[in-house]
Amino acid sequence: MAMMSFSSCSPSIFTHKPYPPPLTATTFNFSSHSSISSIRFTTTPPSYHHTPSSSSSSRIVPKLSQTEPVTTLDSEEEVQVSEPQQPESAEQTLAKAEAKGEEVFAVVMIGGRQYIVFPGRFLYTQRLKGANVDDKIILNKVLLVGTKTSTYIGKPVVPNAAVHAVVEEQGLDPKVVVFKYKKKKNYRRNIGHRQVFYFPITTVKTP
Repeated sequence: MAMMSFSSCSPSIFTHKPYPPPLTATTFNFSSHSSISSIRFTTTPPSYHHTPSSSSSSRIVPKLSQTEPVTTLDSEEEVQVSEPQQPESAEQTLAKAEAKGEEVFAVVMIGGRQYIVFPGRFLYTQRLKGANVDDKIILNKVLLVGTKTSTYIGKPVVPNAAVHAVVEEQGLDPKVVVFKYKKKKNYRRNIGHRQVFYFPITTVKTP
């Protein structure tokens, strides 16, 4: 008696094939005492090729007839390009302010600091090198010139703008104490600063 055993690890049993092999013909043989000696079955293999449908066919774009008019746009006649308005210069701003009688102000840079100045008012600043009492000075670093209605901002300085002033006195401000100390080095420094300038602003103008 013959015994047969199947192993679960056999690859021929559990191997998955995506498509079955095509069958062409199958023949079954019977014994001679049967009335039918042989039977032959023929199977047509299935077709896996995709046949494009009528919906996926190429679309036909209708062609425009030559009788339809073609509209063209004339850029010179129909399109109007508006040019940006140019900002007013400092001369125009001051001229309009003087005509209307408006008060003019400016922002100047003195010794790395910025001050807002008005004609006829006074200004306290740090010491200016080489300037004495009753000396006329001209401040050329004007960053801004404006009025109540218009303003001209420099990039970074307003061209042809200047602030005229006269030094009235050299006063002394309350002392500012600067103390420096380094530990374990026997280093100590005590520095004070009191010098200050005082002068009125005469005019703000553009030559």
